[in-house]
Amino acid sequence: MLSIDTAPSRPGKTWCAFEVAVEEGMSMTDAHVFIPAAKPVIGEEEIDAAVRVLRSGMVVQGPEVAAFEEEFSELVDGRHCVAVNSGTSALHLSLLALGLGSGDEVIVPSFSFAASANAVRLVGADVVFADIDPETFCLSPAAVEAALSPRTAAIMPVHLYGHPAAMDQIMAIAEQHGLAVVEDACQAHAAALNGTPVGAFGAAGTFSFYPTKNMHSLEGGMISTGDAETARTLRLLRNQGMEQRYANEIVGANVRMTDVSAAIGRVQRRKLDGWTEQRIANAAFLTEHITAPNVLTPKVAEGARHIYHQYTVRIQGDRDAAMAKLTEAGIGNAVYYPTPIHRLKPYWEPDQKAGRVWDLPETDRAAAEVVSLPVHPALSTQDLERIVTAVNALGEQL
Repeated sequence: MLSIDTAPSRPGKTWCAFEVAVEEGMSMTDAHVFIPAAKPVIGEEEIDAAVRVLRSGMVVQGPEVAAFEEEFSELVDGRHCVAVNSGTSALHLSLLALGLGSGDEVIVPSFSFAASANAVRLVGADVVFADIDPETFCLSPAAVEAALSPRTAAIMPVHLYGHPAAMDQIMAIAEQHGLAVVEDACQAHAAALNGTPVGAFGAAGTFSFYPTKNMHSLEGGMISTGDAETARTLRLLRNQGMEQRYANEIVGANVRMTDVSAAIGRVQRRKLDGWTEQRIANAAFLTEHITAPNVLTPKVAEGARHIYHQYTVRIQGDRDAAMAKLTEAGIGNAVYYPTPIHRLKPYWEPDQKAGRVWDLPETDRAAAEVVSLPVHPALSTQDLERIVTAVNALGEQL
Protein backbone atom coordinates (compact mmCIF):
# COMPACT_ATOMS: atom_id res chain seq x y z
CA MET A 1 0.00 0.00 0.00
CA LEU A 2 1.03 3.65 0.21
CA SER A 3 4.27 3.66 2.14
CA ILE A 4 7.89 4.06 1.17
CA ASP A 5 8.59 0.52 2.40
CA THR A 6 6.04 -0.90 -0.06
CA ALA A 7 6.49 1.50 -2.96
CA PRO A 8 6.00 0.32 -6.57
CA SER A 9 8.92 -1.71 -7.83
CA ARG A 10 11.18 0.08 -10.30
CA PRO A 11 14.90 -0.78 -10.53
CA GLY A 12 17.12 2.10 -9.48
CA LYS A 13 14.23 4.26 -8.27
CA THR A 14 14.11 5.78 -4.78
CA TRP A 15 10.61 6.78 -3.74
CA CYS A 16 9.37 9.58 -1.53
CA ALA A 17 5.87 9.58 -0.05
CA PHE A 18 4.59 12.16 -2.56
CA GLU A 19 5.86 10.16 -5.54
CA VAL A 20 4.30 6.96 -4.19
CA ALA A 21 0.96 8.72 -3.82
CA VAL A 22 1.04 9.99 -7.41
CA GLU A 23 2.22 6.61 -8.78
CA GLU A 24 -0.68 4.91 -7.01
CA GLY A 25 -3.18 7.17 -8.75
CA MET A 26 -3.95 9.80 -6.12
CA SER A 27 -4.52 13.34 -7.30
CA MET A 28 -1.88 16.02 -6.82
CA THR A 29 -4.05 17.61 -4.15
CA ASP A 30 -4.54 14.32 -2.29
CA ALA A 31 -0.83 13.55 -2.49
CA HIS A 32 0.03 16.75 -0.65
CA VAL A 33 -2.05 15.63 2.36
CA PHE A 34 -0.92 12.02 2.35
CA ILE A 35 0.14 10.84 5.83
CA PRO A 36 3.12 8.47 5.45
CA ALA A 37 3.37 5.34 7.54
CA ALA A 38 6.91 6.33 8.56
CA LYS A 39 8.80 9.60 8.40
CA PRO A 40 12.59 9.41 8.88
CA VAL A 41 14.08 12.59 10.35
CA ILE A 42 17.17 14.14 8.81
CA GLY A 43 17.30 17.69 10.10
CA GLU A 44 19.86 20.46 10.08
CA GLU A 45 21.50 19.14 13.27
CA GLU A 46 22.07 15.76 11.67
CA ILE A 47 23.44 17.38 8.50
CA ASP A 48 25.73 19.66 10.51
CA ALA A 49 27.04 16.69 12.52
CA ALA A 50 27.83 14.73 9.35
CA VAL A 51 29.56 17.71 7.71
CA ARG A 52 31.59 18.36 10.86
CA VAL A 53 32.97 14.81 10.78
CA LEU A 54 33.64 14.91 7.04
CA ARG A 55 35.61 18.11 7.46
CA SER A 56 37.61 16.59 10.33
CA GLY A 57 39.04 13.92 8.03
CA MET A 58 38.45 11.22 10.72
CA VAL A 59 35.54 9.41 9.14
CA VAL A 60 36.06 5.72 9.98
CA GLN A 61 35.49 4.26 13.45
CA GLY A 62 36.93 6.86 15.81
CA PRO A 63 35.99 9.32 18.57
CA GLU A 64 32.39 9.77 17.41
CA VAL A 65 31.77 6.02 17.58
CA ALA A 66 33.28 5.83 21.06
CA ALA A 67 31.13 8.73 22.24
CA PHE A 68 27.99 7.23 20.69
CA GLU A 69 28.64 3.91 22.42
CA GLU A 70 29.02 5.66 25.78
CA GLU A 71 25.89 7.76 25.32
CA PHE A 72 23.78 4.83 24.11
CA SER A 73 24.80 2.78 27.15
CA GLU A 74 22.53 5.02 29.23
CA LEU A 75 19.58 3.30 27.51
CA VAL A 76 20.70 -0.17 28.64
CA ASP A 77 21.55 0.35 32.32
CA GLY A 78 25.17 1.28 31.60
CA ARG A 79 26.08 -1.94 29.82
CA HIS A 80 29.04 -2.15 27.46
CA CYS A 81 28.00 -1.03 23.97
CA VAL A 82 29.66 -1.94 20.69
CA ALA A 83 28.63 -0.10 17.51
CA VAL A 84 28.46 -1.90 14.16
CA ASN A 85 27.18 -1.19 10.66
CA SER A 86 23.66 -2.67 10.93
CA GLY A 87 21.20 -4.43 13.18
CA THR A 88 21.79 -7.65 11.26
CA SER A 89 25.51 -7.42 11.97
CA ALA A 90 24.67 -6.83 15.62
CA LEU A 91 22.70 -10.10 15.73
CA HIS A 92 25.33 -12.01 13.76
CA LEU A 93 28.29 -10.86 15.86
CA SER A 94 26.42 -11.46 19.13
CA LEU A 95 25.86 -15.10 18.23
CA LEU A 96 29.49 -15.48 17.12
CA ALA A 97 30.82 -13.88 20.31
CA LEU A 98 28.75 -16.27 22.43
CA GLY A 99 30.22 -19.25 20.59
CA LEU A 100 27.06 -20.45 18.89
CA GLY A 101 27.46 -22.54 15.76
CA SER A 102 27.03 -25.91 14.12
CA GLY A 103 25.04 -28.40 16.17
CA ASP A 104 23.32 -25.71 18.23
CA GLU A 105 19.64 -24.79 18.07
CA VAL A 106 18.34 -21.26 18.66
CA ILE A 107 14.67 -20.64 19.40
CA VAL A 108 13.34 -17.72 17.33
CA PRO A 109 9.85 -16.34 16.65
CA SER A 110 8.78 -16.78 13.04
CA PHE A 111 6.73 -13.59 13.22
CA SER A 112 9.62 -11.18 12.72
CA PHE A 113 11.86 -9.76 10.00
CA ALA A 114 14.00 -12.44 8.34
CA ALA A 115 17.22 -11.02 9.83
CA SER A 116 16.36 -12.60 13.20
CA ALA A 117 16.61 -16.12 11.75
CA ASN A 118 19.20 -15.27 9.11
CA ALA A 119 21.75 -14.41 11.80
CA VAL A 120 21.31 -17.87 13.31
CA ARG A 121 21.82 -19.55 9.95
CA LEU A 122 24.89 -17.40 9.24
CA VAL A 123 26.73 -18.85 12.25
CA GLY A 124 25.82 -22.39 11.19
CA ALA A 125 23.26 -23.02 13.93
CA ASP A 126 19.74 -24.36 13.38
CA VAL A 127 16.64 -22.21 13.74
CA VAL A 128 13.79 -23.59 15.82
CA PHE A 129 10.65 -21.52 15.33
CA ALA A 130 8.26 -20.88 18.21
CA ASP A 131 4.84 -19.25 18.30
CA ILE A 132 3.91 -15.82 19.64
CA ASP A 133 1.64 -14.36 22.30
CA PRO A 134 -1.40 -13.15 20.30
CA GLU A 135 -1.73 -9.98 22.39
CA THR A 136 1.88 -8.72 22.33
CA PHE A 137 3.07 -10.35 19.06
CA CYS A 138 6.21 -11.38 20.97
CA LEU A 139 7.68 -14.82 21.66
CA SER A 140 5.43 -16.97 23.85
CA PRO A 141 7.25 -18.39 26.92
CA ALA A 142 5.03 -21.49 26.78
CA ALA A 143 6.00 -22.00 23.14
CA VAL A 144 9.67 -21.62 24.07
CA GLU A 145 9.38 -24.36 26.68
CA ALA A 146 7.66 -26.63 24.16
CA ALA A 147 10.49 -26.04 21.66
CA LEU A 148 13.35 -26.99 24.00
CA SER A 149 15.56 -29.92 23.04
CA PRO A 150 18.94 -31.30 24.14
CA ARG A 151 20.51 -29.19 21.36
CA THR A 152 18.93 -25.88 22.43
CA ALA A 153 21.72 -23.38 23.11
CA ALA A 154 20.00 -20.01 22.98
CA ILE A 155 16.74 -18.09 22.81
CA MET A 156 16.25 -14.99 20.66
CA PRO A 157 13.21 -13.00 21.85
CA VAL A 158 12.19 -10.20 19.46
CA HIS A 159 10.73 -7.05 21.01
CA LEU A 160 8.43 -6.67 18.03
CA TYR A 161 6.93 -3.29 17.13
CA GLY A 162 8.56 -1.80 20.26
CA HIS A 163 6.74 -4.00 22.81
CA PRO A 164 9.07 -5.87 25.18
CA ALA A 165 8.87 -9.64 25.15
CA ALA A 166 8.04 -11.49 28.38
CA MET A 167 11.66 -11.31 29.51
CA ASP A 168 11.02 -12.23 33.14
CA GLN A 169 9.64 -15.61 32.07
CA ILE A 170 12.08 -16.11 29.20
CA MET A 171 15.09 -15.39 31.42
CA ALA A 172 13.77 -17.86 34.00
CA ILE A 173 13.57 -20.56 31.32
CA ALA A 174 17.06 -19.71 30.09
CA GLU A 175 18.57 -19.83 33.58
CA GLN A 176 16.87 -23.13 34.38
CA HIS A 177 18.30 -24.76 31.25
CA GLY A 178 21.63 -22.94 30.98
CA LEU A 179 20.80 -21.12 27.75
CA ALA A 180 22.11 -17.87 26.31
CA VAL A 181 19.61 -15.10 25.52
CA VAL A 182 20.20 -12.72 22.62
CA GLU A 183 17.61 -9.94 22.53
CA ASP A 184 16.52 -8.66 19.13
CA ALA A 185 15.67 -5.10 20.20
CA CYS A 186 16.10 -3.67 16.71
CA GLN A 187 12.64 -2.06 16.91
CA ALA A 188 12.62 -1.28 20.61
CA HIS A 189 14.98 1.55 21.60
CA ALA A 190 13.96 2.63 25.15
CA ALA A 191 11.30 -0.05 25.63
CA ALA A 192 11.28 -1.65 29.09
CA LEU A 193 9.67 -4.31 31.25
CA ASN A 194 9.10 -3.64 34.94
CA GLY A 195 11.61 -0.81 34.77
CA THR A 196 14.42 -2.80 33.13
CA PRO A 197 15.24 -1.62 29.61
CA VAL A 198 15.35 -4.07 26.74
CA GLY A 199 18.92 -4.90 25.88
CA ALA A 200 19.76 -5.23 29.58
CA PHE A 201 18.30 -8.71 30.16
CA GLY A 202 20.21 -11.20 28.03
CA ALA A 203 23.84 -12.01 27.35
CA ALA A 204 23.55 -9.58 24.45
CA GLY A 205 21.03 -7.05 23.18
CA THR A 206 20.93 -5.81 19.60
CA PHE A 207 19.61 -2.56 18.10
CA SER A 208 19.19 -1.19 14.58
CA PHE A 209 19.62 2.39 13.39
CA TYR A 210 17.95 1.99 10.00
CA PRO A 211 16.32 5.28 8.85
CA THR A 212 12.73 4.24 9.72
CA LYS A 213 13.60 3.16 13.26
CA ASN A 214 12.68 5.34 16.26
CA MET A 215 16.20 6.74 16.04
CA HIS A 216 18.72 6.22 13.27
CA SER A 217 22.27 6.82 12.09
CA LEU A 218 21.36 6.50 8.38
CA GLU A 219 22.42 2.87 8.83
CA GLY A 220 23.97 1.13 11.79
CA GLY A 221 23.58 -1.14 14.78
CA MET A 222 24.55 -1.49 18.42
CA ILE A 223 25.24 -4.45 20.71
CA SER A 224 24.85 -4.24 24.48
CA THR A 225 26.36 -6.74 26.90
CA GLY A 226 27.00 -6.90 30.62
CA ASP A 227 30.20 -8.90 30.19
CA ALA A 228 33.50 -7.09 29.53
CA GLU A 229 35.14 -10.08 27.84
CA THR A 230 32.18 -10.50 25.48
CA ALA A 231 32.41 -6.79 24.65
CA ARG A 232 36.10 -7.17 23.82
CA THR A 233 35.37 -10.17 21.59
CA LEU A 234 32.68 -8.17 19.79
CA ARG A 235 35.13 -5.33 19.16
CA LEU A 236 37.62 -7.80 17.71
CA LEU A 237 34.97 -9.41 15.51
CA ARG A 238 33.88 -6.08 14.02
CA ASN A 239 37.44 -5.06 13.10
CA GLN A 240 39.06 -8.05 11.37
CA GLY A 241 39.98 -9.58 14.73
CA MET A 242 42.27 -6.67 15.62
CA GLU A 243 42.55 -4.44 18.65
CA GLN A 244 46.02 -3.26 17.59
CA ARG A 245 46.63 -2.68 13.89
CA TYR A 246 47.96 -5.76 12.08
CA ALA A 247 47.89 -7.79 15.31
CA ASN A 248 44.98 -10.05 14.42
CA GLU A 249 43.89 -12.16 17.40
CA ILE A 250 40.86 -13.95 15.94
CA VAL A 251 39.08 -14.30 12.60
CA GLY A 252 36.87 -11.24 12.22
CA ALA A 253 35.12 -9.09 9.66
CA ASN A 254 34.77 -5.43 8.74
CA VAL A 255 31.40 -4.37 10.15
CA ARG A 256 32.52 -1.11 11.73
CA MET A 257 30.30 1.93 12.10
CA THR A 258 31.65 5.10 10.50
CA ASP A 259 32.09 8.29 12.48
CA VAL A 260 29.63 9.99 10.13
CA SER A 261 26.92 7.53 11.14
CA ALA A 262 27.86 7.80 14.80
CA ALA A 263 27.67 11.60 14.73
CA ILE A 264 24.16 11.41 13.29
CA GLY A 265 23.24 8.74 15.85
CA ARG A 266 24.41 10.99 18.70
CA VAL A 267 22.11 13.78 17.54
CA GLN A 268 19.21 11.34 17.26
CA ARG A 269 19.94 9.86 20.68
CA ARG A 270 19.48 13.30 22.25
CA LYS A 271 16.07 13.58 20.59
CA LEU A 272 14.92 10.04 21.33
CA ASP A 273 13.33 10.66 24.73
CA GLY A 274 11.03 13.37 23.38
CA TRP A 275 10.18 11.40 20.27
CA THR A 276 9.36 8.34 22.36
CA GLU A 277 6.97 10.25 24.61
CA GLN A 278 5.26 11.65 21.51
CA ARG A 279 4.89 8.18 20.00
CA ILE A 280 3.34 6.90 23.23
CA ALA A 281 0.97 9.88 23.32
CA ASN A 282 0.01 9.38 19.65
CA ALA A 283 -0.66 5.70 20.30
CA ALA A 284 -2.81 6.54 23.33
CA PHE A 285 -4.90 8.92 21.19
CA LEU A 286 -5.41 6.27 18.52
CA THR A 287 -6.34 3.58 21.02
CA GLU A 288 -8.81 5.84 22.79
CA HIS A 289 -10.57 7.01 19.63
CA ILE A 290 -10.52 3.99 17.30
CA THR A 291 -13.91 2.37 17.85
CA ALA A 292 -14.52 0.32 14.70
CA PRO A 293 -15.64 -3.13 15.93
CA ASN A 294 -13.63 -4.92 13.25
CA VAL A 295 -10.35 -3.17 14.14
CA LEU A 296 -8.54 -4.46 17.23
CA THR A 297 -6.09 -1.97 18.75
CA PRO A 298 -2.76 -3.10 20.26
CA LYS A 299 -2.56 -4.44 23.81
CA VAL A 300 0.16 -3.57 26.30
CA ALA A 301 1.27 -6.19 28.84
CA GLU A 302 1.34 -5.31 32.52
CA GLY A 303 4.63 -3.64 33.43
CA ALA A 304 5.59 -3.08 29.78
CA ARG A 305 6.74 0.18 28.26
CA HIS A 306 5.69 -0.06 24.61
CA ILE A 307 7.52 2.57 22.55
CA TYR A 308 5.48 2.04 19.36
CA HIS A 309 7.95 1.60 16.59
CA GLN A 310 4.74 0.46 14.93
CA TYR A 311 1.12 0.97 15.91
CA THR A 312 -0.24 -2.36 14.72
CA VAL A 313 -3.92 -3.27 14.65
CA ARG A 314 -5.71 -6.46 13.65
CA ILE A 315 -8.31 -6.28 10.89
CA GLN A 316 -11.23 -8.66 11.35
CA GLY A 317 -12.43 -9.19 7.79
CA ASP A 318 -11.03 -8.30 4.38
CA ARG A 319 -7.61 -6.79 5.15
CA ASP A 320 -6.81 -5.95 1.54
CA ALA A 321 -10.07 -4.01 1.23
CA ALA A 322 -9.36 -2.21 4.51
CA MET A 323 -5.90 -1.18 3.33
CA ALA A 324 -7.31 0.03 0.03
CA LYS A 325 -9.84 2.19 1.89
CA LEU A 326 -7.11 3.66 4.09
CA THR A 327 -5.01 4.39 1.03
CA GLU A 328 -7.93 6.16 -0.65
CA ALA A 329 -8.23 8.31 2.47
CA GLY A 330 -4.53 9.24 2.23
CA ILE A 331 -3.48 7.21 5.27
CA GLY A 332 -0.20 5.33 4.94
CA ASN A 333 -0.35 1.71 6.04
CA ALA A 334 1.72 -1.45 5.73
CA VAL A 335 1.90 -5.08 6.81
CA TYR A 336 4.82 -6.21 8.99
CA TYR A 337 5.10 -9.09 8.16
CA PRO A 338 2.92 -10.68 5.47
CA THR A 339 4.94 -13.89 5.32
CA PRO A 340 6.25 -15.53 8.51
CA ILE A 341 9.90 -16.49 8.31
CA HIS A 342 9.17 -20.23 8.38
CA ARG A 343 7.21 -19.80 5.14
CA LEU A 344 10.00 -17.94 3.31
CA LYS A 345 11.85 -19.91 0.64
CA PRO A 346 15.24 -20.23 2.44
CA TYR A 347 13.48 -21.89 5.38
CA TRP A 348 10.38 -23.46 3.86
CA GLU A 349 12.16 -25.53 1.20
CA PRO A 350 14.78 -27.14 3.49
CA ASP A 351 12.11 -27.86 6.11
CA GLN A 352 9.90 -29.50 3.48
CA LYS A 353 12.77 -31.71 2.33
CA ALA A 354 13.50 -32.69 5.92
CA GLY A 355 9.83 -33.41 6.62
CA ARG A 356 9.76 -30.70 9.29
CA VAL A 357 6.43 -28.97 9.86
CA TRP A 358 5.99 -25.95 12.14
CA ASP A 359 2.64 -25.60 13.94
CA LEU A 360 2.44 -21.85 14.58
CA PRO A 361 -1.25 -20.90 14.52
CA GLU A 362 -0.90 -17.51 16.23
CA THR A 363 1.95 -16.57 13.90
CA ASP A 364 -0.09 -17.43 10.82
CA ARG A 365 -3.15 -15.61 12.16
CA ALA A 366 -1.17 -12.45 12.93
CA ALA A 367 0.42 -12.45 9.47
CA ALA A 368 -3.07 -12.58 7.94
CA GLU A 369 -4.59 -9.82 10.09
CA VAL A 370 -2.07 -7.13 11.06
CA VAL A 371 -1.85 -3.63 9.60
CA SER A 372 0.45 -0.88 10.90
CA LEU A 373 -0.79 2.71 10.98
CA PRO A 374 1.18 5.98 11.26
CA VAL A 375 2.30 6.74 14.83
CA HIS A 376 5.52 8.68 14.26
CA PRO A 377 6.23 11.87 16.25
CA ALA A 378 5.74 14.18 13.24
CA LEU A 379 1.97 13.57 13.30
CA SER A 380 -0.19 16.59 14.12
CA THR A 381 -3.48 16.46 15.99
CA GLN A 382 -5.22 16.91 12.65
CA ASP A 383 -3.27 13.94 11.26
CA LEU A 384 -4.31 11.76 14.19
CA GLU A 385 -7.94 12.77 13.77
CA ARG A 386 -7.79 11.91 10.05
CA ILE A 387 -6.33 8.49 10.86
CA VAL A 388 -9.08 7.81 13.41
CA THR A 389 -11.81 8.93 11.01
CA ALA A 390 -10.50 6.70 8.22
CA VAL A 391 -10.08 3.67 10.49
CA ASN A 392 -13.50 4.05 12.12
CA ALA A 393 -15.10 4.26 8.68
CA LEU A 394 -13.90 0.70 8.11
CA GLY A 395 -16.59 -0.43 10.52
CA GLU A 396 -19.20 0.57 7.94
CA GLN A 397 -17.28 -0.09 4.74
CA LEU A 398 -16.19 -3.72 5.22
